[in-house]
Amino acid sequence: MNEELNIRITGEAGQGIVSAGMMLCRMYKDSGRHVFAIQDYMSRIRGGNNFFQVRASVRPVYAPRQKADIIIALDKEAVKANKAALAPGGLLILDAEKFAGKELEKGWLNAPIYALAQETGGPRYANAVALGIIAALTCENFEDAGKAVDREFSAKGGEVSAKNRQAARKGYEHAAENMKGRAFRIAAAPHNHNCLLAGNEALALGVISAGCKFYTAYPMSPSTGIMNTVADYAARYGIIVEQAEDEIAAVNMAVGAAFTGVRAMTASSGGGFALMCEGLSLAAMTETPLVIAVVMRPGPATGFPTRTAQEDLEFVLHAGHGEFARAVYAPGSPEECFLAAKRAFNTAERFQLPALILSDQYLAESFINIAFPDTSAEPPDRGRIFKSGVDPERGRYAYSPDGVSPRVFPGRSGALAVADSDEHGPEGHITESAEVRVKMTQKRLHLKLAGLTGEILPPTVFNPGAKTMLCGFGSTLGVMREACAAAKDAGFIHYSQVWPFPGAATLAALKGAERVLTVENNASGQLARLMRRETGLKPGGSILKYDGRPFTLDEVAAALEGGN
Repeated sequence: MNEELNIRITGEAGQGIVSAGMMLCRMYKDSGRHVFAIQDYMSRIRGGNNFFQVRASVRPVYAPRQKADIIIALDKEAVKANKAALAPGGLLILDAEKFAGKELEKGWLNAPIYALAQETGGPRYANAVALGIIAALTCENFEDAGKAVDREFSAKGGEVSAKNRQAARKGYEHAAENMKGRAFRIAAAPHNHNCLLAGNEALALGVISAGCKFYTAYPMSPSTGIMNTVADYAARYGIIVEQAEDEIAAVNMAVGAAFTGVRAMTASSGGGFALMCEGLSLAAMTETPLVIAVVMRPGPATGFPTRTAQEDLEFVLHAGHGEFARAVYAPGSPEECFLAAKRAFNTAERFQLPALILSDQYLAESFINIAFPDTSAEPPDRGRIFKSGVDPERGRYAYSPDGVSPRVFPGRSGALAVADSDEHGPEGHITESAEVRVKMTQKRLHLKLAGLTGEILPPTVFNPGAKTMLCGFGSTLGVMREACAAAKDAGFIHYSQVWPFPGAATLAALKGAERVLTVENNASGQLARLMRRETGLKPGGSILKYDGRPFTLDEVAAALEGGN
């Protein structure tokens, strides 16, 4: 009986790889296993090679592994592209007849996947047959797979679900009869982590829980999943979702909606966010709360549209022209994505400034089973709003000790709402005064930044004072967590807020460490530079990966052991 298995289903785009992967996730989760799953797919509608990899375990798991115990390949190219990923003693299952008599190598096993699919109704059922084969090799009974099939296809009607269940049953029965000696059973451990979420879904649910009523964006992978999820629930929660003609329109619509008092946000990836920078500065100048999610992918330009990276940290920290305060969150898990969305809205409204959420393709589209996030955390805080009885003559942008003055909602506050993108005085009218310019800059930058600094989200620290300390932000949380838990005398510090930067907490956590390394999905060590700038502490090195793929547990563990 195994405590953990790593399973990969692979084929070309259009073969239902994601559907099969999601059914695997639900099959294991619902039968008492923990799961962590990643998607690897090419930027095309059909063809190429994609895979969905599921790590199933008796204990919680938070990161991908490099080698797969079972690989099931649905086309010829998948065998060539994935055979090197097979673990020692593992099993690669393929349809040799479909591949024109492909010669079987050590560890390979033939299965009539397409013949069984044809018996059901055609090649489109090959993914369901594959699910059934894996279920027979790893689970105690077929019903675990059958329920997963029903869940996946319930929205498409009973006939579709029945056909896929039939195909899965054929795969299960074939493997049970012909692969008896190749079983890879996984032990089960009942748990209450019954919510299966990806980062984009969790962030979207946080947006809804925060009370967002206007979401606008131009679709750009890998951020589009946020909009799709919000749209799924829009009618139920009274949310307007607007697909804008471009990112410039999206950010300006979000600023306009927020100016009227509505909780509003937008999202994009690096190229789209670049177009939003003028709107970002407009929000800062008009002191309008604005929430933007930036879901990173490799660049420059179009780069790798469907791959992952952490290349835009410094860009987001300095985006927009002029000097103004902002908050930047970098959640590292679906739970943190959910809370980051709620916190971003509260921060944006309390301080009347832009709040940004940094994510990436890996976090956005990886699935993990968790306990459902606490919806009572981060209750809405709308900040300072003008109410009847307060003297409106002081002006919408009146100077204040903390840089925050009451918001006025057009047509709803009983006072004149004035805004201007030019420099303006307390009343909101254009000014050329040098004295006013200095005061307003101090208000928007220094005073608000001081307030933000007093509310920095503390970093997650594991084993402070260890000999080796890893430092990371965003999606590196899970891989650092597992690698350090298994290593000797290693710990980590993870930043789920990167601006304002928690300098004091960093120095305290790293005190006594002999070796400090950053773990980053970029080529230049952007976090290392930020740490040095804000604390004076220079990390001793960086574990960098910038091939468009996420870190695996094996890679970070090897770097810890090797002293790199």
